[in-house]
Amino acid sequence: MLQYVFHRLWQSAVTLVLASMVVFVGVRALPGDPATVMAGEQADEAAIKAVRAELGLDSSLLVQYLKFVKNALTGDFGRSIRTGSPVSDMIGTTLPVTVQLALYAMAIAVLAGVIGGVIAAVYRGRWPEWAANGFSLAALSVPTFWLGILAVLYLSVQLRWFPASGYVSPLDHPLKGIYFLTLPALILGLTHAAVVQRQTRSSMVETLTADFVRTARAKGLGRGAIILRFGLRNSLIVVTTIVGLQLGALIAGAVVTERIFSLPGMGKLTLDSLFTRDYPVIQAVVLVITTSYIVINLLVDVLYTVIDPRVRVSGRAK
Repeated sequence: MLQYVFHRLWQSAVTLVLASMVVFVGVRALPGDPATVMAGEQADEAAIKAVRAELGLDSSLLVQYLKFVKNALTGDFGRSIRTGSPVSDMIGTTLPVTVQLALYAMAIAVLAGVIGGVIAAVYRGRWPEWAANGFSLAALSVPTFWLGILAVLYLSVQLRWFPASGYVSPLDHPLKGIYFLTLPALILGLTHAAVVQRQTRSSMVETLTADFVRTARAKGLGRGAIILRFGLRNSLIVVTTIVGLQLGALIAGAVVTERIFSLPGMGKLTLDSLFTRDYPVIQAVVLVITTSYIVINLLVDVLYTVIDPRVRVSGRAK
């Protein structure tokens, strides 16, 4: 077990180093010069060079990268070119909003997806399966931004069931915070619920048609026990994989939803930074999102060995 975890840890470390290189080079490949933006369009060449030297952009790419890695390891991502504020403070303010939204949306996706998948698997060939599959098809087909706009116009503006915009931290005011996050979490979680549902159904159908399930039925085991003990339990490893991947996607893909509902999260910070070529902020945001992907996938791999001991194979986990 420890050997398996160590093996995954060094793989994750290598992935993170490679990702940091891609992030660093990719950000500098963006068109535009942040020094020109910061100095102003009317600034002369001397002023632009002074700003570039102040930001360290006159050094070689290798020197800039090594400095970036050294500072990032200590949690220092520099200062924003746009606002002058420490980037770590900006991320510390916006990241909790995105994480709260992602966790809420994932909870909705898992609950709706697992229930829909179980229904579709148990009632194969009947109307409950058609209804569940129709929901997943619609959720996958409708763009999130369009659904979000419709939800704001109908559920917020006309019916006034939910606020159209704004944010209250659930840590400060739990009920009010959940109320403000409910509608964006529903919109964000629908597509992911469809993915969870399809994978749950596929895994349960395979399990429920297996020989050992037929044997359990022949021995008189009840339908509910078969569904819970065999079907759902054996589907957990598939659901865990999907949840891990989708949670990382939720954190990275909340940009549009946060924009529609005016949430002060990482999405708004990312867009504002891209528009102004704010190198330090863009680098930090992408690195944080990449790290979240790697950490979540590492946790999922470790959870495999807890959910299903058969995963402790290949010699590394023994």
